[in-house]
Amino acid sequence: MPTPFQPLDPTVINASIPTFFVGRNRDGFWLARDASGESAGIFLFKRSAMAFARRVSRPQGCALVFLAERFELDVENQGNLLVGYLKPLLRFVSFPGKDAGQ
Repeated sequence: MPTPFQPLDPTVINASIPTFFVGRNRDGFWLARDASGESAGIFLFKRSAMAFARRVSRPQGCALVFLAERFELDVENQGNLLVGYLKPLLRFVSFPGKDAGQ
């Protein structure tokens, strides 16, 4: 089920402040995505995802919403471009052949 990327209720936070959702994808990489879908990225570290959100939303800052459920990036990655190269290596290391250890 896709995560509903909706701005926060204006009674909670001013509508002019961008909302960024931060969480992990199925491969364990950190994601940061704004509610409008204009800015998003994949990162190795949580702090990198948070720094991206803060940098993109300068000077006014942003609201960070940390999601417990995993989600996938549905817009262009503006974050760490090396993650695309690391993904196949991560799967290779995490899932050795079936016959390993037998």
